[in-house]
Amino acid sequence: MAPEESAGTELLLRSFERRFLAARALRSFPWQSLEEKLRNSSDSELLLGILRKTVKHPVCVKHPPAVKYARCFLSELIKKHEAAHPEPLDELYEALAEVLTARESTQGHRSYLLPSGDPVTLSESTAFVSHGTTGLVTWDAALYLAEWAIENPAAFTDRTVLELGSGAGLTGLAICKTCRPRAYIFSDCHSRVLEQLRGNILLNGLSLEPDITTTSQSPRVTVAHLDWDVAMVPQLSAFHPDVVIAADVLYCPDVILSLVGVLRRLSTCRSDQRAPDVYIAFTIRNPETCRLFTTELGQAGIRWEAAPPHGRRLFPYEEHSEMAILQLVL
Repeated sequence: MAPEESAGTELLLRSFERRFLAARALRSFPWQSLEEKLRNSSDSELLLGILRKTVKHPVCVKHPPAVKYARCFLSELIKKHEAAHPEPLDELYEALAEVLTARESTQGHRSYLLPSGDPVTLSESTAFVSHGTTGLVTWDAALYLAEWAIENPAAFTDRTVLELGSGAGLTGLAICKTCRPRAYIFSDCHSRVLEQLRGNILLNGLSLEPDITTTSQSPRVTVAHLDWDVAMVPQLSAFHPDVVIAADVLYCPDVILSLVGVLRRLSTCRSDQRAPDVYIAFTIRNPETCRLFTTELGQAGIRWEAAPPHGRRLFPYEEHSEMAILQLVL
């Protein structure tokens, strides 16, 4: 195989791996590139390589994605093979048979590979809205903020981080694994989200206080029930945050007003010290919603500036999603 062709194959395999581990939409996979390679080769090694990078990946074997997702993926892979080659590939049908006998569940796993190659694995709801909340799945702004944090670890190293609206936990777990914070406080207000969040923290090898197994190399991790409309200065002050972050929490006017309210109270928590650094990441779905947020910040006397955009190279994002991070000065 020529070097250029080998590099192209590796890139294709990597793309399938990242998207399948994260259970991204099937339409986002590079099917056209796969079809071209299958037409130009009678070798089954490419498809076997894709199997090893997806359903047979060690991470997926241990923490499989939703059964329906794996079934649809394998069915599509078989279609592509059959369109290019008349001879069946036994390994594809064996993999599908295994999936067809698996039990359906309302939960599935998504995994995201860090630069070290280690995964962050999350157990998530298979529905975007479940138990009356959207906090049981990972949204793109969480990936965007996690990737920014990995590129800017000094913002978190040896510092206490408070995350507002942690959801499934991707951003915080990535920061805990790569940025060496001193302490990390995951928070949310929904009981089912908090239950799933605790499970995901343990799934990724972190301990929750007061677990005595925590090592000096690991941050001190806690999970807090935090209702932005109820939390007052004494509760917020007890966290002693050096950094406050949030991702994908600007989805309706009421939530924006609650968020700005809790940020105002956080600004008064450390009168004897500097206020915490604040980073808010969001997907720009409705520009008016974003304008409302910046308007409310201005009225609250909170200055802000946009962080420079980054390349979105680490994680698989939804196509055509526009995201931003604002750094606030409380």
